Amino acid sequence: MAKAKKQSTTDEPLEKQLWKTADKLRKNIDAAEYKHIVLGLIFLKYISDAFEELFAKLQGGQGEYAGADPEDKDEYTAENVFFVPQVARWEYLMAHAKDTTIGKIVDEAMDSIEKENSSLKNVLPKVYAHNNLDPTSLGELIDLIGNIALGDVKSRSADVLGHVFEYFLGEFALAEGKKGGQFYTPRSVVELLVEMLQPYKGRVLDPCCGSCGMFVQSEKFVTEHQGSINDISIYGQESNQTTWRLAKMNLAIRGIDSSQVIWNSEGSFLNDAHKDLKVDYILANPPFNVSDWSGDLLRTDGRWKYGTPPTGNANYAWIQHFIYHLAPTGHAGFVLAKGSLTSKTSGEGEIRKNLIEAGLVNCIVNLPSKLFLNTQIPASLWFVSRIPSKEILFIDARNLGHLINRKNLVLSSEDITKVADTYHNWLKDDGTYQDIKGFCSSASIERVKELDYVLTPGRYVGLAEEEDDFDFNERFTSLKAEFESQLKEESVLNERITANLSKIQLKDDTTDE
Repeated sequence: MAKAKKQSTTDEPLEKQLWKTADKLRKNIDAAEYKHIVLGLIFLKYISDAFEELFAKLQGGQGEYAGADPEDKDEYTAENVFFVPQVARWEYLMAHAKDTTIGKIVDEAMDSIEKENSSLKNVLPKVYAHNNLDPTSLGELIDLIGNIALGDVKSRSADVLGHVFEYFLGEFALAEGKKGGQFYTPRSVVELLVEMLQPYKGRVLDPCCGSCGMFVQSEKFVTEHQGSINDISIYGQESNQTTWRLAKMNLAIRGIDSSQVIWNSEGSFLNDAHKDLKVDYILANPPFNVSDWSGDLLRTDGRWKYGTPPTGNANYAWIQHFIYHLAPTGHAGFVLAKGSLTSKTSGEGEIRKNLIEAGLVNCIVNLPSKLFLNTQIPASLWFVSRIPSKEILFIDARNLGHLINRKNLVLSSEDITKVADTYHNWLKDDGTYQDIKGFCSSASIERVKELDYVLTPGRYVGLAEEEDDFDFNERFTSLKAEFESQLKEESVLNERITANLSKIQLKDDTTDE
């Protein structure tokens, strides 16, 4: 009797299955270009679903929607829903997915949405009619994305599509490698920053926001802790227009107001889009060790309260830019190159000394290597606060994390919890925090002064304690027995080899006779 054919099943999450299929359709298109094609379609599916949901209510005309016109744009504006013209609705695109002109149809759909929604002007990609994207592959992509939210999933399609969008951002960043790091901060690093700062309510700023992962994670943190997303407002700035477009879509698909996320080609130093803004929280991952930050034009800038940063490195310009934007009780968490913890180049050591003596530095976390896509430079997390502290918490997390491939490492949820809980216990000052050799140490400013204001955690946490129950005699006896056993095995093996050689020699002698 023939065996029944085993049914193929997969335990992979939806987003991983979708990514594998979408990546197969990429063919010869570079990942940097392909991400705009795919993410643009996911965004279009999201706004179309939101539109269709409200359209059905308006068409039903029940209760507050009695007498409403489902084609009246003002009805959608009042509900904070994007108005989608008929030629851009997903059903229309699905109906034309097999047309040879589908690329032109999608470009026109994107253009029509921008014309009807001023907040999306110059945001959406119009790259679908390019010669390197064949109509068949585009039609298959539309079908694939059209199946993301079906049946009972449709009621939560915004959340599903938002999750897929975020996952795809990360996968495209991995596919692009070094270039991917320009728009994407690894999710586990963002989660760690957010878990440590805990931005429940207030104003949140990221003056180098990339694709806005910091804001998306902040929104998740608030909702997961039973807070209201309306209790936080976000402000951002991005100098790369292509990255800014991704940011606007990333926020819109999460229903987050992005009106204060500004594109500014001159950058935060030369043209601060939020010049007078004071915020409760800053979350940021500025580019490391930037040399061309126009520092020579800003020698007398009012932001340099703790010392003028060198023209050849923007690290300490970023630190003081963040501090400048903090409210009197504000807190900031940001990523910097590890070299910033020890550098004395061009007055950086003096600036660090002034920051420490002012009690602004709250906590330093040494990160493991291979976390970032665009650099192998060792990195650290800085936490500064406008509320002065007489001590600094040092955490050495270099031994945390696990590899996801040969080049990249991520922090697990357990790793994130371990570091964040250590920080929060230290903040409580109720006796729950304790120094752990090799991992964490709370040092006074006087102690930091003794070590010449160096902020490398390893200088303070020391080496991890070894197990003290080591039995030398037991270990020696074990090794001796193991060695004697290996000698016996070797002796037996030599005897067998000698015997076999003798047989071979005897056989050769007989043959010669």
